[in-house]
Amino acid sequence: MTELLTASQMRALEQAAIASGEVTGLELMERAGQGVVEAIFEEWPAFAPAAGVDWGPAPKPPGYLKQEEAGAWRAVVLCGPGNNGGDGFVVARLLAGFGWAVDVFFYGDVERLPADARVNYERWCQVADFGDALPLSLLDRKTCQRADIVVDALFGIGMSRVLDADVYRDLMDASDFGLCFQGNLVAIDLPTGVCADSGLVLGWDRSEIVEPDTNRIAGASLYFLFRADLTVTFQRPKLGHVLAEGPEVCGKLAVKDIGLRNFSKLKYPKGRPSCAMARGIERSVLPKLAKAAGHKFSHGSALVLSGGSGRTGAARLAARGALRIGAGLVTLGVPPEAQVEVAGHVTALMLKRVADADGVAEVLQDKRLNALCLGPGLGLERARALVPVALAAGRASVLDADALSTFADDPGALFDMVHKRCVLTPHGGEFARLFPDLAEKLKAPAEKGPAYSKVDATREAAARAGCVVLFKGPDTVIADPSGRCSVHAAAYGRAAPWLATAGAGDVLAGFITGLLARGFAPMQAAETATWLHVECARSFGPGLIAEDLSEQLPHVFRELEV
Repeated sequence: MTELLTASQMRALEQAAIASGEVTGLELMERAGQGVVEAIFEEWPAFAPAAGVDWGPAPKPPGYLKQEEAGAWRAVVLCGPGNNGGDGFVVARLLAGFGWAVDVFFYGDVERLPADARVNYERWCQVADFGDALPLSLLDRKTCQRADIVVDALFGIGMSRVLDADVYRDLMDASDFGLCFQGNLVAIDLPTGVCADSGLVLGWDRSEIVEPDTNRIAGASLYFLFRADLTVTFQRPKLGHVLAEGPEVCGKLAVKDIGLRNFSKLKYPKGRPSCAMARGIERSVLPKLAKAAGHKFSHGSALVLSGGSGRTGAARLAARGALRIGAGLVTLGVPPEAQVEVAGHVTALMLKRVADADGVAEVLQDKRLNALCLGPGLGLERARALVPVALAAGRASVLDADALSTFADDPGALFDMVHKRCVLTPHGGEFARLFPDLAEKLKAPAEKGPAYSKVDATREAAARAGCVVLFKGPDTVIADPSGRCSVHAAAYGRAAPWLATAGAGDVLAGFITGLLARGFAPMQAAETATWLHVECARSFGPGLIAEDLSEQLPHVFRELEV
């Protein structure tokens, strides 16, 4: 899996590389600037020099094309007071060397620039038309509108608080609330306004309403946000690229290698698992999904408990998902009044009468049943009665929907019953019912960074519950009690907006249950099911409804050569 870094982890990697003598900070900054320019030329080939790119020895101050000369591409580079600004000075100098007309606007105090950024500021001044960078306060709408590229190098992963009022005013006035920057806006590391650790927009109260097609909100928050067309980051994606608003505002994400390698050498404080790296879920690390030889019980037997008449659809979706993903046998546990209804809808699925808690205990006497799915369509009262009996059996279990919401009045009672072989799969509303304090922290306006993130909340939830928690959403986060954490963002090349359809979560619960039945560990089952769930949606495409997810799985398996 790809590491997803926090701002502090990225800085630690850079400092470790510098301290080892492998590279200097100045060399890293030069590589970063080169990576940004490469990404620009890759995204917009028309901008690339016909002769190709040869960086040669670095850095030699290139000749500068005067802005009145015809035929030049135009760039505006906005540089901030830290190392992100230093990257921006490198980008400006390199673009100028390729014949671009470049305007650099600087926010900050030159005397307080970090050493490496100061060197690159001075190198820019050697080639700049005006012999200096212009103050950000001189940025105007006309300059923005005529630029072919606007580069945001103001704060990057260093964005730690809401913008000062003067910067806010300068950017709002010059950009017409950001509209002048739409088209070819390139952000270095992250668009200004976004927290690198959470993907949250600093200063934005998420309860306020965003006005369509502008960057203004109906409220009093001091809030500015660039919406990039291309975001270029270095070595690894950051959590802010995949969480919350990050994917929406980053545009396309390009990750450039700047030669940092020592991920495994980073040390974290003992007892602080939240400091460990979260990881992205990728196809390349999926476990073996093919079945070995054997009979149906060699691949597990799952029980999905259903609700009463008229409420069986969710359980049937989950059960079919469990069967499609490879469980050898899947049984629906149905109350007497729903038996006829369910019987008319199932063929390969087994049907068992489960009237009450005693019925659950009786069914679970079959030791071959090794995985349970509790919650989809179960009903709150039925869930409150059946879940304790089911969990007491100690089988691998997925708890979703009503199995979670029924304990909203006493989450601790649920946490006392779950065990390490359980997976809880709440969406945002269910998460707030079980972990109201964590949900409030997550919902609170982010005034400074690093802001409390969905990763933080899910890790705390898993530690409290004592089992794996899968916090659903476009940015699904999965954590276990040890602090191990993975993220699957249905974004960028894996965007799957068609998953926003009734019943999709029930199918996911079934996928996880089927993998648990097959012997997958809870964390592994949750990660694998999440990836396959999104892949089925992407494979099917527009028009998807929940029933299609399980039916698309054989096609996805063929594509994976399972």
